[in-house]
Amino acid sequence: MSDAVAATLQSTLGQVRIVSWEGGRAVIEYEVGPQMCHSGGVAQGGFVCGWIDAAMAHASLSIAPEMTPMSLELKVSYFAPARPGRVTAEGWIERRGKATCFAEGRLLDPAGKVLAKASSTIRLIPREAVEASARRAME
Repeated sequence: MSDAVAATLQSTLGQVRIVSWEGGRAVIEYEVGPQMCHSGGVAQGGFVCGWIDAAMAHASLSIAPEMTPMSLELKVSYFAPARPGRVTAEGWIERRGKATCFAEGRLLDPAGKVLAKASSTIRLIPREAVEASARRAME
């Protein structure tokens, strides 16, 4: 066993800062590191998906902070490679129902070029229920 502190999701994804997070929209900056890349210095697609997914989740939290967003469906279209350096993930809520919302997002390079786009169906579950379930699972 190691005494090292476990990395947070934000540090694993290379989160630099949340630029904005309100009104059903979120913008988050990430730093693409070489450890996130495969051959040719291209960010692995799972990171690209994770960055946009996080922005869409933050967008849902901005309008329903008492709920935990859980992805039911997620589709990502990749247009160009993300390479080491700064990228920006944007997410927004297209439509919200009582227990489900539909989100869209995109990943941009520093010049504003769209690298990928995504859409997601998100189930909104009361935070208390999710936390109670997590506590029971730990028992």
